[in-house]
Amino acid sequence: MKLEYINPDSMAPGMGYSHAIAVSGPHKTLYIGGQNAIDPAGNVKGDNLKEQSEQVLENIEKILHSAGGDMKNLVKMTILLLQGQDPREGFAAFQQKWKQGDPFPLVTVAFVSGLGRPGCLVEIEGIALIAE
Repeated sequence: MKLEYINPDSMAPGMGYSHAIAVSGPHKTLYIGGQNAIDPAGNVKGDNLKEQSEQVLENIEKILHSAGGDMKNLVKMTILLLQGQDPREGFAAFQQKWKQGDPFPLVTVAFVSGLGRPGCLVEIEGIALIAE
């Protein structure tokens, strides 16, 4: 499987995201449903966006590992933030997962008036491509 990160020089560089990704070769596609900051016991973990983002990313990482991948296999994330949250707090959690120079996935961020699980400040869904 080959991933080509497309970030044209004629566009402003992405700040924590790529503009497009082209995929070729044999792979499986993994669709990750919206993940909240739920710990293994089923409780909401964290009372701020950074802590909750860390738990959400940990949950996504567990899903990826169970499917034979890792965080570098993520090509698209949709991030839903509860209205009023500062996205920079959550971005700090992403910086722990993607190091300087790593290619970033595609990212869409939207503010919402509420999430399905009371107490949650963020929900993230993703698409990953894993070589077969």
